[in-house]
Amino acid sequence: MRIWNGSYGSELLDPLIHLANEVGIEERIDQAINVNLSVNEANQWIAVPGPVIVGAGPSGLAVAACLMEKGIPSVILERSHFIASLWQLKTYDRLHLHIPKHFCQLPLMPFPESFPTYPSRAQFVRYLEAYARRFNIRPVFNSTVVSAEFDPRSELWRVHTVGSDGSLTKYVSRWLVGATGVNAEESVPGIGGMDEFKGPVIHTSSYKCGEIFQGQRVLVIGCGNSGMEVCLDLCNHNARPSMVVREGVHVLPREILGWSTFGLSSWLLKFLPVRVADRFLLCISRLMLGNTELHGLKRPKLGPLELKSLSGKTPVLDVGALARIKSGDIQIFPAVKRLTAHGAEFVDGRLESFDTIILATGYRSNLHTWLKGGRELSKGWKWERGLYSAGFSMQGLMGASVDAQKIADDIGRCWVHGFSVL
Repeated sequence: MRIWNGSYGSELLDPLIHLANEVGIEERIDQAINVNLSVNEANQWIAVPGPVIVGAGPSGLAVAACLMEKGIPSVILERSHFIASLWQLKTYDRLHLHIPKHFCQLPLMPFPESFPTYPSRAQFVRYLEAYARRFNIRPVFNSTVVSAEFDPRSELWRVHTVGSDGSLTKYVSRWLVGATGVNAEESVPGIGGMDEFKGPVIHTSSYKCGEIFQGQRVLVIGCGNSGMEVCLDLCNHNARPSMVVREGVHVLPREILGWSTFGLSSWLLKFLPVRVADRFLLCISRLMLGNTELHGLKRPKLGPLELKSLSGKTPVLDVGALARIKSGDIQIFPAVKRLTAHGAEFVDGRLESFDTIILATGYRSNLHTWLKGGRELSKGWKWERGLYSAGFSMQGLMGASVDAQKIADDIGRCWVHGFSVL
């Protein structure tokens, strides 16, 4: 067996110190990995004195930084070959943060003052890379976690990974942090006729820019922030987008009375019940945007803040798409009944032709593919047996930062004078 060793700041921590001081730790590790192993099999195992963190996105980086601040080592396992793979690989070129930067910064390091209020995708990635350098965070890249399971005999977590070259590596640790979040893999709906449609069908994770769709009729299925912004981008590149609005959607201005809508909402909730705050937001939005239902954007029965808290469904913060809907540049359609060879049939009976279909249907967690035991980590940060989660609170980047600080504080209480205690 090997021991995980890493450099944090200018001090090189010796993980043997952490392990040696824990009563019976050698016996527990032997139980966790099965002592009757060949030399080659034993060398596949790595004992980690601190937590194993799965995912090198903003949530995982935040947890590692908060732990490092307390002198606690950790290892981040990342399936891609760089940090923040979702932001670097699966976002479109024109993307900017939809809420002000001070609500999106990670713990211990604000955004540069030179950055605009709403940083671009490229600026956010640069910020994350600088964050990793600042806290000397060095994930294990090209390392896909295929299983993580708690061993009740040793009371340790066993984490199995596969490298890009097919190599197997296994980690054992007291703590496991799931930081892959709710956007780990594409959510692709089952739509009748998907195989029949002759044109390309892509997810927004593959969409970069509307330039290649110039002159095409494009059906965007999904009316969240991504669907709206992709439609706007298509308009700006002389495509002819249509958008499917299957259910109600709240469209709010990005700013209200000089406040960001997100900031104003947070302030209102300090003093008002959620339904009163919702009524205020909807009243102001109607004054600013008009009656969106006249343009096919029916509002849900629940207000935007209440709906967000109950279901995690985020309201759309308008960055220009609504004006193109009102002008007719973006057509609105109800739910798709089925796809045809050259277009789609909608539930209201209309048949329309399209060249391309873009699925703006969001993402989902991939925990079920690797976390054994059936645990679904939602709307929380601490679970049983040393299991934690960051980025599952449905509160975006700000929620992930809060989770990271809580996790580090909780683990820190078990980490005394340079070693972990039971």
